Amino acid sequence: MKAIRIAAAGGPDVLGLEDVERPAPGPNGILIRHTAIGVNFIDTYHRTGLYPVPLPTGLGLEGAGVVEAVGESVTRFAVGDRAGFCSGPLGAYAEFHAVPESRAVKLPAGVSDDIAAAAMLKGMTARYLLKRTFPVAEGDVAVVHAAAGGVGQILVQWGRALGATIVAVVGSAQKGEIARALGAHHIIESSRENIAARVREITGGDGAHVSYDGVGKDTFQASLDCLRPLGMFVSYGNASGAAPAFEPGLLSAKGSLFFTRPTLMTYTRTPVLLQETADDLFDALASGIVKIAPPTRYALEDARRAHEDLEGRRTTGSLVLVPT
Repeated sequence: MKAIRIAAAGGPDVLGLEDVERPAPGPNGILIRHTAIGVNFIDTYHRTGLYPVPLPTGLGLEGAGVVEAVGESVTRFAVGDRAGFCSGPLGAYAEFHAVPESRAVKLPAGVSDDIAAAAMLKGMTARYLLKRTFPVAEGDVAVVHAAAGGVGQILVQWGRALGATIVAVVGSAQKGEIARALGAHHIIESSRENIAARVREITGGDGAHVSYDGVGKDTFQASLDCLRPLGMFVSYGNASGAAPAFEPGLLSAKGSLFFTRPTLMTYTRTPVLLQETADDLFDALASGIVKIAPPTRYALEDARRAHEDLEGRRTTGSLVLVPT
């Protein structure tokens, strides 16, 4: 089968298409023939070595398709079922992938493979952020960084539906229009406005209850400075690089703030938690609370260009690779 692999950490140029042996599912695993593969910022962290992984390796944690084979102990899936996954194992950038049954979910009829591959990791991330990490409620003010990106678009829609006032931070006027169309109450263009000062202005000086920050280094200070006393800084990604180390005393100086660095794996660490999170996302999609725009599609062999576009912030919404 064809698969994207890397032999060393580095830029998008380290991504190479190779012929490798098709995997076989273990006793508790399933083999999925991919029809769509999710591209996410965490894939670039693995590629660059920000999140070190053993080399050489495949990349990718998310995919959707059809079950091609099942292990002898598998009970939840049969050959021919539609299935998806979004938390590994690593190696989804391939025509086929072997996945533990415990990390896979059945896809409902109303969710296409493209949307599943585009939405599972991002949508389940948004779900745990909004309902578990900082459960937003009516009247809360939530700052959403990179609001026109994959996770950001879902946070804007779902957060508004839960009653929060959404302050969307974007990099351009065009991206601001995307966030506004999705329901953001306020738009801040980070390229020309002071984020924290604008949040204070919007909130009458109080600050936000929560900042959902998937950008990292570039927005670290702004996230701290835009919060009200007892607010929560949720640092869930590193699109601009890792957030800097800091002294805990900084949190007390800025109003006894809370800081957390959550991961999807922790919030979906059991099959029950995984299915609960996925079902809630699929319900939100079915009800129309969350709408996912058709993702930008790249051929599997064009993974390098997909990474270049993603890191260059030339994309909005989600990206998928499609085996040809």
